[in-house]
Amino acid sequence: MTVSYRQPGVILTDRHFTVPLDHDAPKGETIELYAREVVAGDKAHQELPWLVYLQGGPGFGANRFVGKGAWLGRALKEYRVLLLDQRGTGHSTPANRQTLPLRGGPAEQADYLAHFRADSIVRDCEAIRREVTGGAPWTVLGQSFGGFCTVNYLSTAPEGLTAAVITGGLPSLDAHADDVYRAAYPRIERKVGAHYARYPQDVERARRIADHLLAGDVVLPNGYRLTAEAFQSLGILLGGSEGSHRLHYLLEDAFVHTPQGPALSDAFQEEVQGLLSYASHPLYALVHEAIYGQDTRPTAWSAERVRAEFPQFDAAKTLAGDGPLLFTGETIHPWMFDCDPVLRPLRETAELLAARTDWKPLYDPALLAANEVPVAAAVYHDDMYVDTAHSLATARAVRGLRTWVTDEFEHDGVRAGGPRVLDRLLALTRDEA
Repeated sequence: MTVSYRQPGVILTDRHFTVPLDHDAPKGETIELYAREVVAGDKAHQELPWLVYLQGGPGFGANRFVGKGAWLGRALKEYRVLLLDQRGTGHSTPANRQTLPLRGGPAEQADYLAHFRADSIVRDCEAIRREVTGGAPWTVLGQSFGGFCTVNYLSTAPEGLTAAVITGGLPSLDAHADDVYRAAYPRIERKVGAHYARYPQDVERARRIADHLLAGDVVLPNGYRLTAEAFQSLGILLGGSEGSHRLHYLLEDAFVHTPQGPALSDAFQEEVQGLLSYASHPLYALVHEAIYGQDTRPTAWSAERVRAEFPQFDAAKTLAGDGPLLFTGETIHPWMFDCDPVLRPLRETAELLAARTDWKPLYDPALLAANEVPVAAAVYHDDMYVDTAHSLATARAVRGLRTWVTDEFEHDGVRAGGPRVLDRLLALTRDEA
């Protein structure tokens, strides 16, 4: 059933689609996709081109806007927008600890989740495009992992695109996950250093919290086991425009005095469990490293293995001296499947995905070198999540791709920059800037 409703300045329509789980077996099992169509209220009856938005992640549903927030207002000046909940996310057929046992055991669950990468998402887009546009090509906006999907789109179905816009999401075409994380840890260290330069009082606060966690088990109200390593992973905040400030305010309220001595405050624990829990996006943990799998080499918990090459991130060694504690960033580790109660039942499934050796290539360098689709990409100068050097190498490999390299924004520039970022990139695809 199609339902339309209004928000300030826009008309929204719920759209539902059925697609194959495995597009190579179109008569096999199917899953459901959900997308929200958005059009400006004063353009509802106009014939408009379409823009499909691919959310970052993996594992997150599309943004739930109210009205014309962030980049959406700019898009609605000329497009109907389709906010797609990628397979397994949002209101699409869910994939989590509650639903995955319907597949069978861990082996069956891992085989199922192998269909939740960029290549399947793009084939979903092509399947629903015919229904949405009547077969006409559309423009794609890919944020972060959505940009990875967009490069796959250009590699496999460029005929479906009139233009492509990418924000903070140009992937390496051939890097193994190990290469990705070897480039990531030095960037993370720089971001942590910049945070402490801004808030020097946080050096002692972070050390004190980590020392408290190393001294004994702390279990948060939702059952999350807060270890020093888990605390360090709050550094993922530092990749966003307001992240350093959010981390500072979190640290300043960490402790309260109790009859038994200092303890982590209820307010601190409540906020931390919300930041660390994967309850709303378990696919992020399950398939995060799989988005880099392209050959017979397993990802094999790459971020965990590579972290051992950077001993400065070891909390216990840091606290044995007097240096600042380093936070980590967008990395997934096996201990997360022990700490987080929503991930614990999926530990064996995650192990099987980490050991998998049959990943198909995601990108076609030859087709990208012959690209004819207008493409523009915002590359953030010191993006904590996506390596700038990798992005620029890919930009050079895609014929006609125009880049906007800027240090004005962090990874969430398309949100924080409002309509300016999308406006600039659309102009680049049209040779207007």
